[in-house]
Amino acid sequence: MLQPKTMTRLLIVGSKEQMPSAVTELYRHHVYHITDYTDQGKEGYEGFRIGQPMEGATELSTDLIKIRSIESIFGLSPDDYLDTKKRSSRSIKEIIERELPAIEQEVSNLTAQRSAAEARIKVNEQRIAELTPFSGIPLELGLYRGYESVSVIAGKAPREIEITVPHEKFIASDKGNNTTVIFFKKADRATVEHALAEAQFQPIPIPEEEGSVRKAIDTYQSEISQLTAAIADIDEKIADIKGKHGNFLAACDEVLSADVEQAEAPLRFATTELTFIADGWVPVSEVQSLKSGLAQATGDKILVMEVEETGGHHDSHDHSKNQPPVEYDNPGFAKPMQSIVDIYSRPRYDELDPTLMVAIIFPLFFGIILGDIGYGAVLLILALGLQRMLKGEAVQQLLKVLRNASISAIIFGFVYAEIFGAHPGALNIELWHPLISRHLLIGTHAHHQGDIAVLLVFAVWLGIIQMTLGRFMGVYNHARHRNMLHVMGQVSWIAFMWGALLLIWSIAAIPLMPDLTMLPPIVMGLNIAGIIGGILVLAGAIGIGIESPLELIELPSVISHSLSYTRLAAVGLSSVAIAMVVNFIAIEMLIEPQFKELTAVGIVLIIIGIFVLLIGHLLNTALGLLGGGLQSLRLQYVEFFTKFYKGGGEKYNPFGKKRNLTED
Repeated sequence: MLQPKTMTRLLIVGSKEQMPSAVTELYRHHVYHITDYTDQGKEGYEGFRIGQPMEGATELSTDLIKIRSIESIFGLSPDDYLDTKKRSSRSIKEIIERELPAIEQEVSNLTAQRSAAEARIKVNEQRIAELTPFSGIPLELGLYRGYESVSVIAGKAPREIEITVPHEKFIASDKGNNTTVIFFKKADRATVEHALAEAQFQPIPIPEEEGSVRKAIDTYQSEISQLTAAIADIDEKIADIKGKHGNFLAACDEVLSADVEQAEAPLRFATTELTFIADGWVPVSEVQSLKSGLAQATGDKILVMEVEETGGHHDSHDHSKNQPPVEYDNPGFAKPMQSIVDIYSRPRYDELDPTLMVAIIFPLFFGIILGDIGYGAVLLILALGLQRMLKGEAVQQLLKVLRNASISAIIFGFVYAEIFGAHPGALNIELWHPLISRHLLIGTHAHHQGDIAVLLVFAVWLGIIQMTLGRFMGVYNHARHRNMLHVMGQVSWIAFMWGALLLIWSIAAIPLMPDLTMLPPIVMGLNIAGIIGGILVLAGAIGIGIESPLELIELPSVISHSLSYTRLAAVGLSSVAIAMVVNFIAIEMLIEPQFKELTAVGIVLIIIGIFVLLIGHLLNTALGLLGGGLQSLRLQYVEFFTKFYKGGGEKYNPFGKKRNLTED
């Protein structure tokens, strides 16, 4: 569980005659992670080259492109039909040959008609835009042209235009930016243009049409209405085709995608004129099943060799392409957290996988921060609702993480005895005495400050434990590579941190931490715990310096990283404080006083109070989700992962695909 699945490297060698059967069998098993062949001329591969697609690959790709094009027009996704009954791949292929051309032709004709209608609408809209400025001018369009000695200019000007030569001017008001049409003698053009330039006149084209402007606009608008109705009719026909053939098209997509992927598989192999070699990785548990399947599919005419290369003893900085791909091996409840670990980086094959621990710690931290029955219930309902509505594996995994975190928030809500920031005692609800109530911690009384200190120290303890765990995991990772220098460095960090703690405990009494101040002093005012702590601090610093002198400047991070965990308490208390303010304003200031003497104004204030209560808690829920999620995630990525985790592993991506809509 703390390590990826164990992989075995398999070399598959055979004649090209057996390649189609071998590829089909590899695809069916869906366990073989192919390592693409790229090193032409590499030692042992002299004379090999990258293979060519199998016969029919071009035709299959063409059909798949047609399917994807139709799906795009329909707004269709194969995921929309996951709950339908599976269909035979052979029957789908027969239907593709028989019906796909007709479906494609029908859809193509409809989309062409829709495109033509949309293009015509754009043309009409452009013409309406050109005609509209002239709609207020009392002239027909034919009067703007056809003169031998008279010129016409139309445009817009922000102010009145003063023209000193004889002219005739028509103005249509348009919100201060009037449309102006000017008739003048051609001989006076220079004078008119000078006057127009001074008035910041902006010319506009005169439409090349005849008749009334208003009638022309009405004609175009009428045509737009007809075209819009035609497009709606076309969309309805396309929707009917989608409803009739959508399931079939989704199945075609799955079948053709599988066929294309198989036909193009040789592009990933090393080949000669007569043979091929496939190089890849398989989980150990699947090796025998794959070998048996290949032997049966090819009549035992193919060679499958296990290469002795575990990938577990490479140096941690070795990024050789022969590193095995990484497939998580976690229990069901931890699998959703794999998406969170992948956001940082997938673990390398030769290091510990932190997913299981993060699956436990992340919801724990989220619950400590949010810790409210009401907010947790709202987020849980949101997560469960979105799981039903949204598709996609990645989204589903993140929603499951939210679900688990919300359950943790509800559990801690019972521990804190808080519902939407209110303590049950304030609501006259009889619950058990809480372990600690953050509602009661936020106050001005002196003894409350001591309780807050307890909560902060508890958060620091969580940090000390997690960082120590991270260092021990670092020891394990480096020990696997027999890198004893780095092992010593990690042990030195552990010694330095716990030595510093012993020194602090021997000097000051801290709530929830061992009180070693009562031990008798021995040397320089230090007791035995302080002396041991000092020795551990000194030894740890020396060990860290031996590993890397530059690491010595990071020694203060032991304190800063430990104190960073106090955000668990601080962010949680801030959320409670906001909730209490919302409750005070909405209930105590707006709602409760109105019940003493109910009036019309009082009813309005009650409604406003309810609105403030709902909006305030809705926003605080969003802040709680953001703060609880980001702060918990930050503690994993920065304070925990940096102690042991490198990441950078290649995702296990087996050749093949799980069939959801079809079956062989």
